[in-house]
Amino acid sequence: MNRACALILAAGDGRRMKSRRPKALCEVLFKPMLTWVTDSCQAAGIQHIGAVIAPEAEEVARALPRNCHIAIQAEKLGTGHAVMMAVDFLQEHRDKSVLVLYGDAPFVDRDTICSAYEEHCKRENDLTVVAARLEDPTGYGRIVRDENGGLLAITEQRDADEETQLIQEVNSGIYWFRVGFLLEALGKLGTNNAQGEYYLTDTVSIAVAQGRRAGVYRAESPDVILGANTRSDLARLNEIARRRVLQQHLTAGVSIPFPDTVVICPDTQIQPDTVVLPGCILRGCRIAGDCVIGPYSVLTDCQIAEGARVEQSTCESSVIGSGARLGPYARLRPGSQIGPGAKIGNFVEIKNSAIGQGTSVAHLSYLGDSDVGREVNVGCGVVTANYDGREKFRTQIGDRAFIGCNTNFIAPVCAGQGSVIAAGTTVTEDVPDDALAIGRAPQVVKPGWAERSGKYKR
Repeated sequence: MNRACALILAAGDGRRMKSRRPKALCEVLFKPMLTWVTDSCQAAGIQHIGAVIAPEAEEVARALPRNCHIAIQAEKLGTGHAVMMAVDFLQEHRDKSVLVLYGDAPFVDRDTICSAYEEHCKRENDLTVVAARLEDPTGYGRIVRDENGGLLAITEQRDADEETQLIQEVNSGIYWFRVGFLLEALGKLGTNNAQGEYYLTDTVSIAVAQGRRAGVYRAESPDVILGANTRSDLARLNEIARRRVLQQHLTAGVSIPFPDTVVICPDTQIQPDTVVLPGCILRGCRIAGDCVIGPYSVLTDCQIAEGARVEQSTCESSVIGSGARLGPYARLRPGSQIGPGAKIGNFVEIKNSAIGQGTSVAHLSYLGDSDVGREVNVGCGVVTANYDGREKFRTQIGDRAFIGCNTNFIAPVCAGQGSVIAAGTTVTEDVPDDALAIGRAPQVVKPGWAERSGKYKR
């Protein structure tokens, strides 16, 4: 689409959402609605994108693609007025066609954008409206056609008479314009309507009055028109998106036996024969086949190799090797790498650490900023003290080391290959390969002390 650009209208506030954030930043499947729209534009091959935002909407500006042209709409005087604020952007692309769409309608997709553009170019239209047919069109602008089926006007709900309100074909709010015509039409918009605003839909009447080419592209799915003005609307969009993504994975061979409580974001990839159990939330993950995920696991930006299992655990920005076992109730913090066949058990936290192949960290331990070798046994209650209040240091543990229960490593420190660390040891110095380290105070026994002192006597 070298001869196309896009203009996204995203100046709405979040008042009806009861939110301090702009409406376009409200999330569907943990992704701002605005980002859904910009991603679809870029997937369609549109390189030049502009956006109309509200004053002091820095959050919205940060969510837009790099090099996006930003225009400010200080007053809310309608959709036509919003487009007027981007005249400079339109002038830069005067010889192109522009896609105009809303930043809070996340289900506009690449196929709809491309198909409507093809129709727009094929018919040599000055204006092409993307429409949809709804069983209940209440609240939407109606597509009014002439006796030959040609586009005559778009009439807003509040301005429609009883006959027009019966029309089920509605305006999606998505348009393709020839930029030269749009610039001309903007100068002719007026406010003679119930709201006293500049309606972008009036460009249709202007085109028809001038004998310009104006057409309609009917979207295959009515979902493209769906937006959100309230939290209830947003919940509906989330459920539609959730079920759509789940169906894609089911069709691709992923087993989701109880889908009602599973959330998989669209940027997650899962290979066939993996099972996703109830209560899971998967965001930005790459999951190989034959894995078992869940129940009740939350994974964000993780890579999981074939045959791994993650049960009732939370993982972020980590890599889990083939056949590894994680959980229940384990936590992987960013930068963690779990080797093939390793076991990370209940109430274990791993942070920015590499755990070698076949190593077992079975329970109740914390390993932070550590490099742990292959086939290491880490007992219960082992802790790496990686932070001295100013800096963080690493702990090194060699292959086939045995780490007794309640061992503390005061980093930076190293336990060599095959070394044995006795239970209760605090390791403050490096331990050579194959050595035994015992670092605890000698036990002192005082016979009869408890009886003499009266401690715990009943």
